[in-house]
Amino acid sequence: MHELAITEGILRTTVPAAEAQGARKILEIRLKIGELSGVFPEYIREYFTAASAGTIAEGAKLVVETIPVRIRCRTCLGESVISRKKICCPVCGGTDLALVSGREYFVDSLEVES
Repeated sequence: MHELAITEGILRTTVPAAEAQGARKILEIRLKIGELSGVFPEYIREYFTAASAGTIAEGAKLVVETIPVRIRCRTCLGESVISRKKICCPVCGGTDLALVSGREYFVDSLEVES
């Protein structure tokens, strides 16, 4: 259910930013969501329709780019993209890993109509 709060936060950020630039309508919102963020794009899309009703974002297209899980192995110092299902270094098999990316979620850009 935290996706509803996240969706409302997306609108609290994008609508005022677009209006400040003189936009009459938001056509597209591009999001980047990490595989380990715990945010489910399908729920964001579901809540977006209701949450954006009556705003300049109503009817906007949501485009989501998934950010893969990228780690740095502290054993071999390699950096790799890994699967969420196999959390180990694909080079040496080590499990002493530092997360480089995959937990983030943010609005990347907007397409608006002036």
